[in-house]
Amino acid sequence: MIATSVTSADLMPLLPELVLVGAAFALLMLDLFISERQRVVVHVLSIVTLIVVAGMLAMDVGGQGTVLNGMFIRDDMADVLKWVTCVVSAFALVYTWTFLRERGLYKAEIAVLMLFSVAGMMLLISAGNLVMVYLGLEMLALCSYALVAADRDNPLASEAAMKYFVLGSLASGLLLYGMSLIYGATGSLDLAAIHSAASSTPATVAPILLTGMVFLVAGIAFKFGAAPFHMWLPDVYHGAPTPITLFIGAAPKLAAFAMAYRLLEGGLGPLDEQWRTLLSGLAALSLVIGNLIALAQTNLKRMLAYSTISHVGFLLMGLAGGGAVGYAAGMFYAISYAVMAAAAFGIIVMLSRRGFEADRIEDFKGLNARSPWMAGLVLCVMASLAGVPPFLGFWSKLAVLRAAWEGGQIWLVIVGIVFAVIGAFYYLRVIRAMYFDEPESADGREPMAQRGDLALRVVFAVNALSLLVLGLAWSPIMAWCQQAFA
Repeated sequence: MIATSVTSADLMPLLPELVLVGAAFALLMLDLFISERQRVVVHVLSIVTLIVVAGMLAMDVGGQGTVLNGMFIRDDMADVLKWVTCVVSAFALVYTWTFLRERGLYKAEIAVLMLFSVAGMMLLISAGNLVMVYLGLEMLALCSYALVAADRDNPLASEAAMKYFVLGSLASGLLLYGMSLIYGATGSLDLAAIHSAASSTPATVAPILLTGMVFLVAGIAFKFGAAPFHMWLPDVYHGAPTPITLFIGAAPKLAAFAMAYRLLEGGLGPLDEQWRTLLSGLAALSLVIGNLIALAQTNLKRMLAYSTISHVGFLLMGLAGGGAVGYAAGMFYAISYAVMAAAAFGIIVMLSRRGFEADRIEDFKGLNARSPWMAGLVLCVMASLAGVPPFLGFWSKLAVLRAAWEGGQIWLVIVGIVFAVIGAFYYLRVIRAMYFDEPESADGREPMAQRGDLALRVVFAVNALSLLVLGLAWSPIMAWCQQAFA
């Protein structure tokens, strides 16, 4: 029976989301009454809002629980992923301010759209019902489409936004169709009820349930950017303003992991043999396509886009391993990649300026001669992405490889190891350019120089050095992930 009223007890676990959405609406209204020069206030308050929400999550304000008739689940996994989402998004907002302002692209709506995107991610992370999954997903997607199109006068950005919108709508349609089939087979939208029904599905509706599962996996793969559903990712990453690419390339991966776990394990757990097989194939294909095409890229943003596909392959490897070990490893990888992706695109934001985007590998030639400190920070980022010990990326790769091995996916482990070695090459190209090549100025492009913006320099330094610090102290993070699935 559906409850006809909502009490304050129902809203307490939702308190972080309510604060976030309320602040976003308040900032949207505030923007109406301030001048163009005062819009920094809206931006700073947006960052403060995310920090406050992260603090509420860390202090367990509102408490955990399942509310709204099971539609919203706040548990250990949700709190950890939401906390990391808020922190990474706050970093993205810092990267955004200077970059967009000096190009005349900044509007207060940018910060507000990012807050609503975070709200969508948080709902998706806590979804316990197919309706909540779709609500969170579309809230995130619609805001992301607008963010990608922030530079309206740039044909590349407009094309990227159009492709993202069209292909995103197609993926949402696939996901919605899969949900409708699952509802038809089980008679419920609640993931716990679907799990129970799937374990005792009559033979007459089993094909419908399996077909719905295939469509769900396809929708999940698109949101991850896994091959062969990656066609939108390189163009969107390349065409969007770099701080927007940073945002949509980092934080949403956490929500996508949670969506995959809620739908597949929480809803279709009894069919794990089938969807683990599909995830294994997607992981292997992503590793192959992502790494091989990244080798041929000269544009850093496109190289990072294809490397994202390969990293998604590693993340899916953890999910394909299954069990508490696999899910904890997948969550650890999602968190690690979010931090690494923020730092990777932060490099471009940090070193670019109006008229010089610092988005080609050759732009990094001789960086060590001009700024050894900056070259060292870039080295930390690239080494972590390549999986070089003792950086964070090494431990996250090791965790998912171990999970896949224990899950019986030995062939996938071999593929992962081979393409981890191949993938290291294109990251090492950037390091070689910084330390062994002479600086050059081609096509009128001036050599890069470090920004003078203190806040941006501090945030990037913290972001890059955290990959080394967390690599040396990765055990607590892994323990949190394991606790979430204990």
